[in-house]
Amino acid sequence: MEEIQSQSENYRSSSSSASSPASRVPSSNFFYLRKPGALRQPISFEDSPEWETDADVRMEEGVDQDSINMATTPASPSLSKLNSGSLPSPPIPETASSSVRKIAGACVVWKDLTVTIKGKRKYSDKVIKSSSGLALPGTMTVIMGPARSGKSTLLRAIAGRLHHSAKVYGEVFVNGTKSPMPYGSYGFVERETTLIGALTVREFLYYSALLQLPGFFCQKKNVVEDAIHAMSLTDYANKLIGGHCFMKGLPRGERRRVNIARELVMRPHVLFIDEPLYHLDSTEVFGLFDRICLLSNGNTLFFGETLACLQHFSNAGFPCPIMQSPSDHFLRAINTDFDRIIAMCKNWQDDHGDFSSVNMDTAVAIRTLEATYKQSADAAAVENMIVRLTEREGPLLKTKGRAGFGTRIAVLTWRSLLIMSREWKYYWLRLILYMGLTVCIGTVFSSLGHSLSSVVTRVAAVFVFVSFTSLLSIAGVPSLLKEVKVYASEESNMHSGALVFLLGQFLSSIPFLFLVSISSSLVFYFLIGLRDEFSLLMYFVLNFFMCLLVNEGLMLLVVSLWQHLFWSVLTLVSIHVVMMLSAGYFRIRNALPGPFWTYPVSYLAFHTYSIQGLLENEYLVTTFAVGQVRSISGYQAIRSAYDISLDNNAKWENLLVLLIMVIAYRVLVFLVLHLRVGKNASVLKFCRFEHVNKSSSSR
Repeated sequence: MEEIQSQSENYRSSSSSASSPASRVPSSNFFYLRKPGALRQPISFEDSPEWETDADVRMEEGVDQDSINMATTPASPSLSKLNSGSLPSPPIPETASSSVRKIAGACVVWKDLTVTIKGKRKYSDKVIKSSSGLALPGTMTVIMGPARSGKSTLLRAIAGRLHHSAKVYGEVFVNGTKSPMPYGSYGFVERETTLIGALTVREFLYYSALLQLPGFFCQKKNVVEDAIHAMSLTDYANKLIGGHCFMKGLPRGERRRVNIARELVMRPHVLFIDEPLYHLDSTEVFGLFDRICLLSNGNTLFFGETLACLQHFSNAGFPCPIMQSPSDHFLRAINTDFDRIIAMCKNWQDDHGDFSSVNMDTAVAIRTLEATYKQSADAAAVENMIVRLTEREGPLLKTKGRAGFGTRIAVLTWRSLLIMSREWKYYWLRLILYMGLTVCIGTVFSSLGHSLSSVVTRVAAVFVFVSFTSLLSIAGVPSLLKEVKVYASEESNMHSGALVFLLGQFLSSIPFLFLVSISSSLVFYFLIGLRDEFSLLMYFVLNFFMCLLVNEGLMLLVVSLWQHLFWSVLTLVSIHVVMMLSAGYFRIRNALPGPFWTYPVSYLAFHTYSIQGLLENEYLVTTFAVGQVRSISGYQAIRSAYDISLDNNAKWENLLVLLIMVIAYRVLVFLVLHLRVGKNASVLKFCRFEHVNKSSSSR
């Protein structure tokens, strides 16, 4: 513990624990950026800052302009208790009493916060019930409680990231004001965050810095190296996150630290971490917390300094046994799940068994703790501090700026190119499948000749080529699904955007799809024996390339809608089967029955326009001899097998239709990403503060 406490450097968290034995891993609800060499001293209620309108905010190297000046005060009672225990505090310099302590961060206060979730009929389920608390700069505040106690809901309510189906009542203050936290002033680490396995840790963080921060590349490299060092990821910096070939990827604990490091790159004033110990090794870190918020079924059982919580439980009649972890004792006392275990064990014991001494169930313990806290001096101290911190407005948090629109597009494009080149299941697998299918089709339909009897067989070959290659594209669905999940993760913290992601993904896919189209087209074209003219060959390649672009947009649309592998694959297979049935090969397009098969299915099937363009490219200007006297045109020869146009420009019109489909599918993807996936934090924050204002005005 002495080693962990003495190694406090630039970063410090307000959550639960550390992972590596050689480092302290931030892991809780709030994380504050600390000035290098800042004093490692818990801040009690007595030495908390009061906002002054003429607050002196001075700039120092490594400290943001919005840093809060705090005068160092004598050790608080909690600090003296801490020093008397097994977790000593580092020595305080003699000049500490006369120095000014600057801690980069923000003061967050929530007052009478209530969250209701919409049930089947109305907003009736109160997940959080009149919770109040605060988090001061340079401190760790942890929200603890058993499962389904409302920890994540309270954390999201404070950060303004609740789902739109939730309603929030109460007030949230940041530095004494109700204004939302601007971009870059806070970070949020989700419980489950998608990482990019094809990148190394350093590359992943570097691209995140390029997406988030303005300025020069060299400055962002320094920020990335600081984050790597702070999270003790130096040994893993050049290792692929997802592994490669026979090399394993990062362990789950290190992946969790990479998630935290990504938010540290922005150097936020406040860092929210949901389920901080998820996938991290739990160690004894109770002494590192400054304040604790204890929840059970949405009720606040305690809020105050960590060591005061032990006294609170003792006053309520639940003292912590010797040699037992305080956090384990707290959760054991308020976890109703243990009642079932005790009741089950009692049935196995006689009247004089080990469990006969248990005479109070958890529900009674929870009510006792809640009533004791409401009447305690700790609750009064919290209310007093909230009044002091909200009666005057402090310095507003300023946005740190972000990378430009063009810069983010370029970064995402280059990052996607790197991912696609390393991830063999993305396009390399499709290239192998396409080449194998093309060779099979070419050998089956080889040596057709150029007689009239070969027309119908060649139409079948073109139909099989276009339809089956489009169907095989479904092999890229898992990779597209990963991209959408990465986008959702980045968009939740406003690191990306729907248009930026869409343009980056589209631009990066072009060279790979063109490589697939030209390699497959060349093999098919010459094996089938199509007309040996360069212009016709180039049109064939361009047509198939546009077909792949349309299909890529269709897959991205379905994946964005479902965000589930099984349902995305099932939907795409069904769509392709319906498109093949209405493509005009099994039955001529004009002869399709009913409005459904004629329109919209037949007109929306991109197979139809691709096949029509390829057949018009091959047969419109050709003639076939019938006997020794007369000849017929290619249109006459093919019209019984497939419906094409007599217009010489028809093939270009079909190509234009494919181009329109490429754009249309991307527009639909943009709308889906923006409305379904990209429910970003700024919109949610606006909703939160709107509810806050309504509730406060009603009072």
